[in-house]
Amino acid sequence: MVKNTVDWKISRYEDLTKEEFYDILHLRCKIFVVEQNAPYLDLDYKDQKALHLHGYADGKLVAYCRLFKRGDYFDEASIGRVIVAEECRSFGYGHQLMVKAIDLAASMLNETELTISGQLYLQKFYESHGFECTSDVYLEDGIPHVQMKKR
Repeated sequence: MVKNTVDWKISRYEDLTKEEFYDILHLRCKIFVVEQNAPYLDLDYKDQKALHLHGYADGKLVAYCRLFKRGDYFDEASIGRVIVAEECRSFGYGHQLMVKAIDLAASMLNETELTISGQLYLQKFYESHGFECTSDVYLEDGIPHVQMKKR
């Protein structure tokens, strides 16, 4: 797959089709549980509150994250479950995803201050999108994370 064009969709939980939500959960499980060898319960009853940003290339889900208004996850608005399909990580989809998510937080949630719990190995990636580390390293589901904020 060599394609730089992503078709983006933003959906509330109740507007996701069964197929879309299944594809999202499949990709999240594939990456967060299998690839990262972190057996934890991905379904946290927060999907119902989130806006879901999902991107497709050639009709296949290749990138995803969820956005929360302030108070629904952290005190500030937040972005989480940021993923790009493993076979698509060299195409810049992660950067496209973050730019789109930050823009949507501002336009749909009226939020410019954002918090994320980012995996430590992605700290420089998130810093490239204006996030600053605001915590020491901590383990979340056995994986080193840092809290980061964009102000």
